[in-house]
Amino acid sequence: MLTFEQKQVIIESFPQLTKKEISLKRVNYHFEGSLYEKSIVVEKLHPNGNGFVFVGDLLKYETEAGDNGLVNIRDYSEEALREIVRDSINYLSEEEEEILPIVETWTSREGTKLELEFNDRSWNIYHQGNLEESFGTREDAIAYLREEGFRLSK
Repeated sequence: MLTFEQKQVIIESFPQLTKKEISLKRVNYHFEGSLYEKSIVVEKLHPNGNGFVFVGDLLKYETEAGDNGLVNIRDYSEEALREIVRDSINYLSEEEEEILPIVETWTSREGTKLELEFNDRSWNIYHQGNLEESFGTREDAIAYLREEGFRLSK
């Protein structure tokens, strides 16, 4: 585990971040160039080595991040800490892409129609407006549709 001082040196190697001391000898590091209201990249870094990095909803960290989008960096290596801080800065400095809804109609030989729709990171299959199945990838959804005898409508 890196010490508090080692973590500070690594974090302070990012010139985009500004150190702000808070209570109980803890420090936050702000990214003033954030395109969002959220500007704290490193939150509550404590002399005991505990601290958090904001990653929002980056899929790369979905198993580590809490509901608030923070990852505990207590046991992070130098390389892992550099990577997560870099990812956080990139996340806060990128414009959010507007993803247009993707909807495809799939039809069976019997004429039954299903809608395949991309919604907020999921590929959902609907029958007459009711959710039938949900998949993490388009490939899995298409495999399911084909197994069930559906073909993409033209």
